[in-house]
Amino acid sequence: MGDKGIRVLLVDDHQVVRRGLRTFLEVQDDIEVVGEAADGAEGVAQAEELGPDVVLMDVKMPGMDGIEALRRLRALDNPAKVLVVTSFTERRTVVPALRAGASGYVYKDVDPDALAGAIRSVHAGHVLLQSEVADVLLSEDEPGTGQGRGTSLTEREREVLGLIADGRSNREIARALVLSEKTVKTHVSNILMKLDLADRTQAALWAVRHGLSG
Repeated sequence: MGDKGIRVLLVDDHQVVRRGLRTFLEVQDDIEVVGEAADGAEGVAQAEELGPDVVLMDVKMPGMDGIEALRRLRALDNPAKVLVVTSFTERRTVVPALRAGASGYVYKDVDPDALAGAIRSVHAGHVLLQSEVADVLLSEDEPGTGQGRGTSLTEREREVLGLIADGRSNREIARALVLSEKTVKTHVSNILMKLDLADRTQAALWAVRHGLSG
């Protein structure tokens, strides 16, 4: 393990972008750039080899794109949090990226300090959803994700799900609801099982679609 805290892998096909990101992130006291990759396939290989805490992943790359790389990482049960990099005009690509397992996204013109904050946020277990993506989600009519599945949730599970959608970590949910973290983890597991979802990112998306977010 490095001695700087959050270990970050940069995956982007533009060397200039990677260099700029590295230059900024390496001056952060709690962030260490542990590697770079120029496409999705290399990013998956580097993530498996280097064990980063957070992967900063471009969406559009030659060869394997960022969404397919996300799917590969999840298939490998890689624990790294993935922060997708996109442009505002590509916001509809963010939805499949989140469904593939991303913990959130940032725009390519993000303020450097906001980027560092986003990395810290996903590392802490938050899910980054912004209003534009919520609008896209709510405008979709995806079969199989109707309100019906939510009827099996208890009132407490609905409270926990709403806080997940608001980007709260398990620790923050525990504090807000005056529960132990272990109890919160149990609630999260039950929510994922009842809604047939893979992870808390998908749970947050489900909650946004069905009006459970704050």
